[in-house]
Amino acid sequence: QVQLVESGGGLVQAGGSLRLSCVASGRTLSRYYLGWFRQAPEKEREFVAAITKSDGRTFYGDSVKGRFTISRDNAKNTVYLQMNALKPKDTAVYYCAAGDRLRPVVFTIQSAYGAWGQGTQVTVSS
Repeated sequence: QVQLVESGGGLVQAGGSLRLSCVASGRTLSRYYLGWFRQAPEKEREFVAAITKSDGRTFYGDSVKGRFTISRDNAKNTVYLQMNALKPKDTAVYYCAAGDRLRPVVFTIQSAYGAWGQGTQVTVSS
């Protein structure tokens, strides 16, 4: 089983940027499609972004399209989430996730992913 550890969270002012990283260990990340989810206080966990295993197609939640970018570096066993133009409503704990289900895969749902990191807090001040 792959283990995932996120980093890069913190406190940033509205309009600022952060880059989250998620490093995998135990298995090579190239075996997995990858996603980022977030959970704000008293809200359900929601899909943020995903990237496929082989061709690098990306998918984004409507609330982050045009502001966030997911990418992966298989050589470094790392997936990234570049977050620009941050808003206070982006405040949440951000989780990375890895999955290896056979197609078809619905990348936007949590059950598609079998491994999760512990999360990193992102706080955006107004």
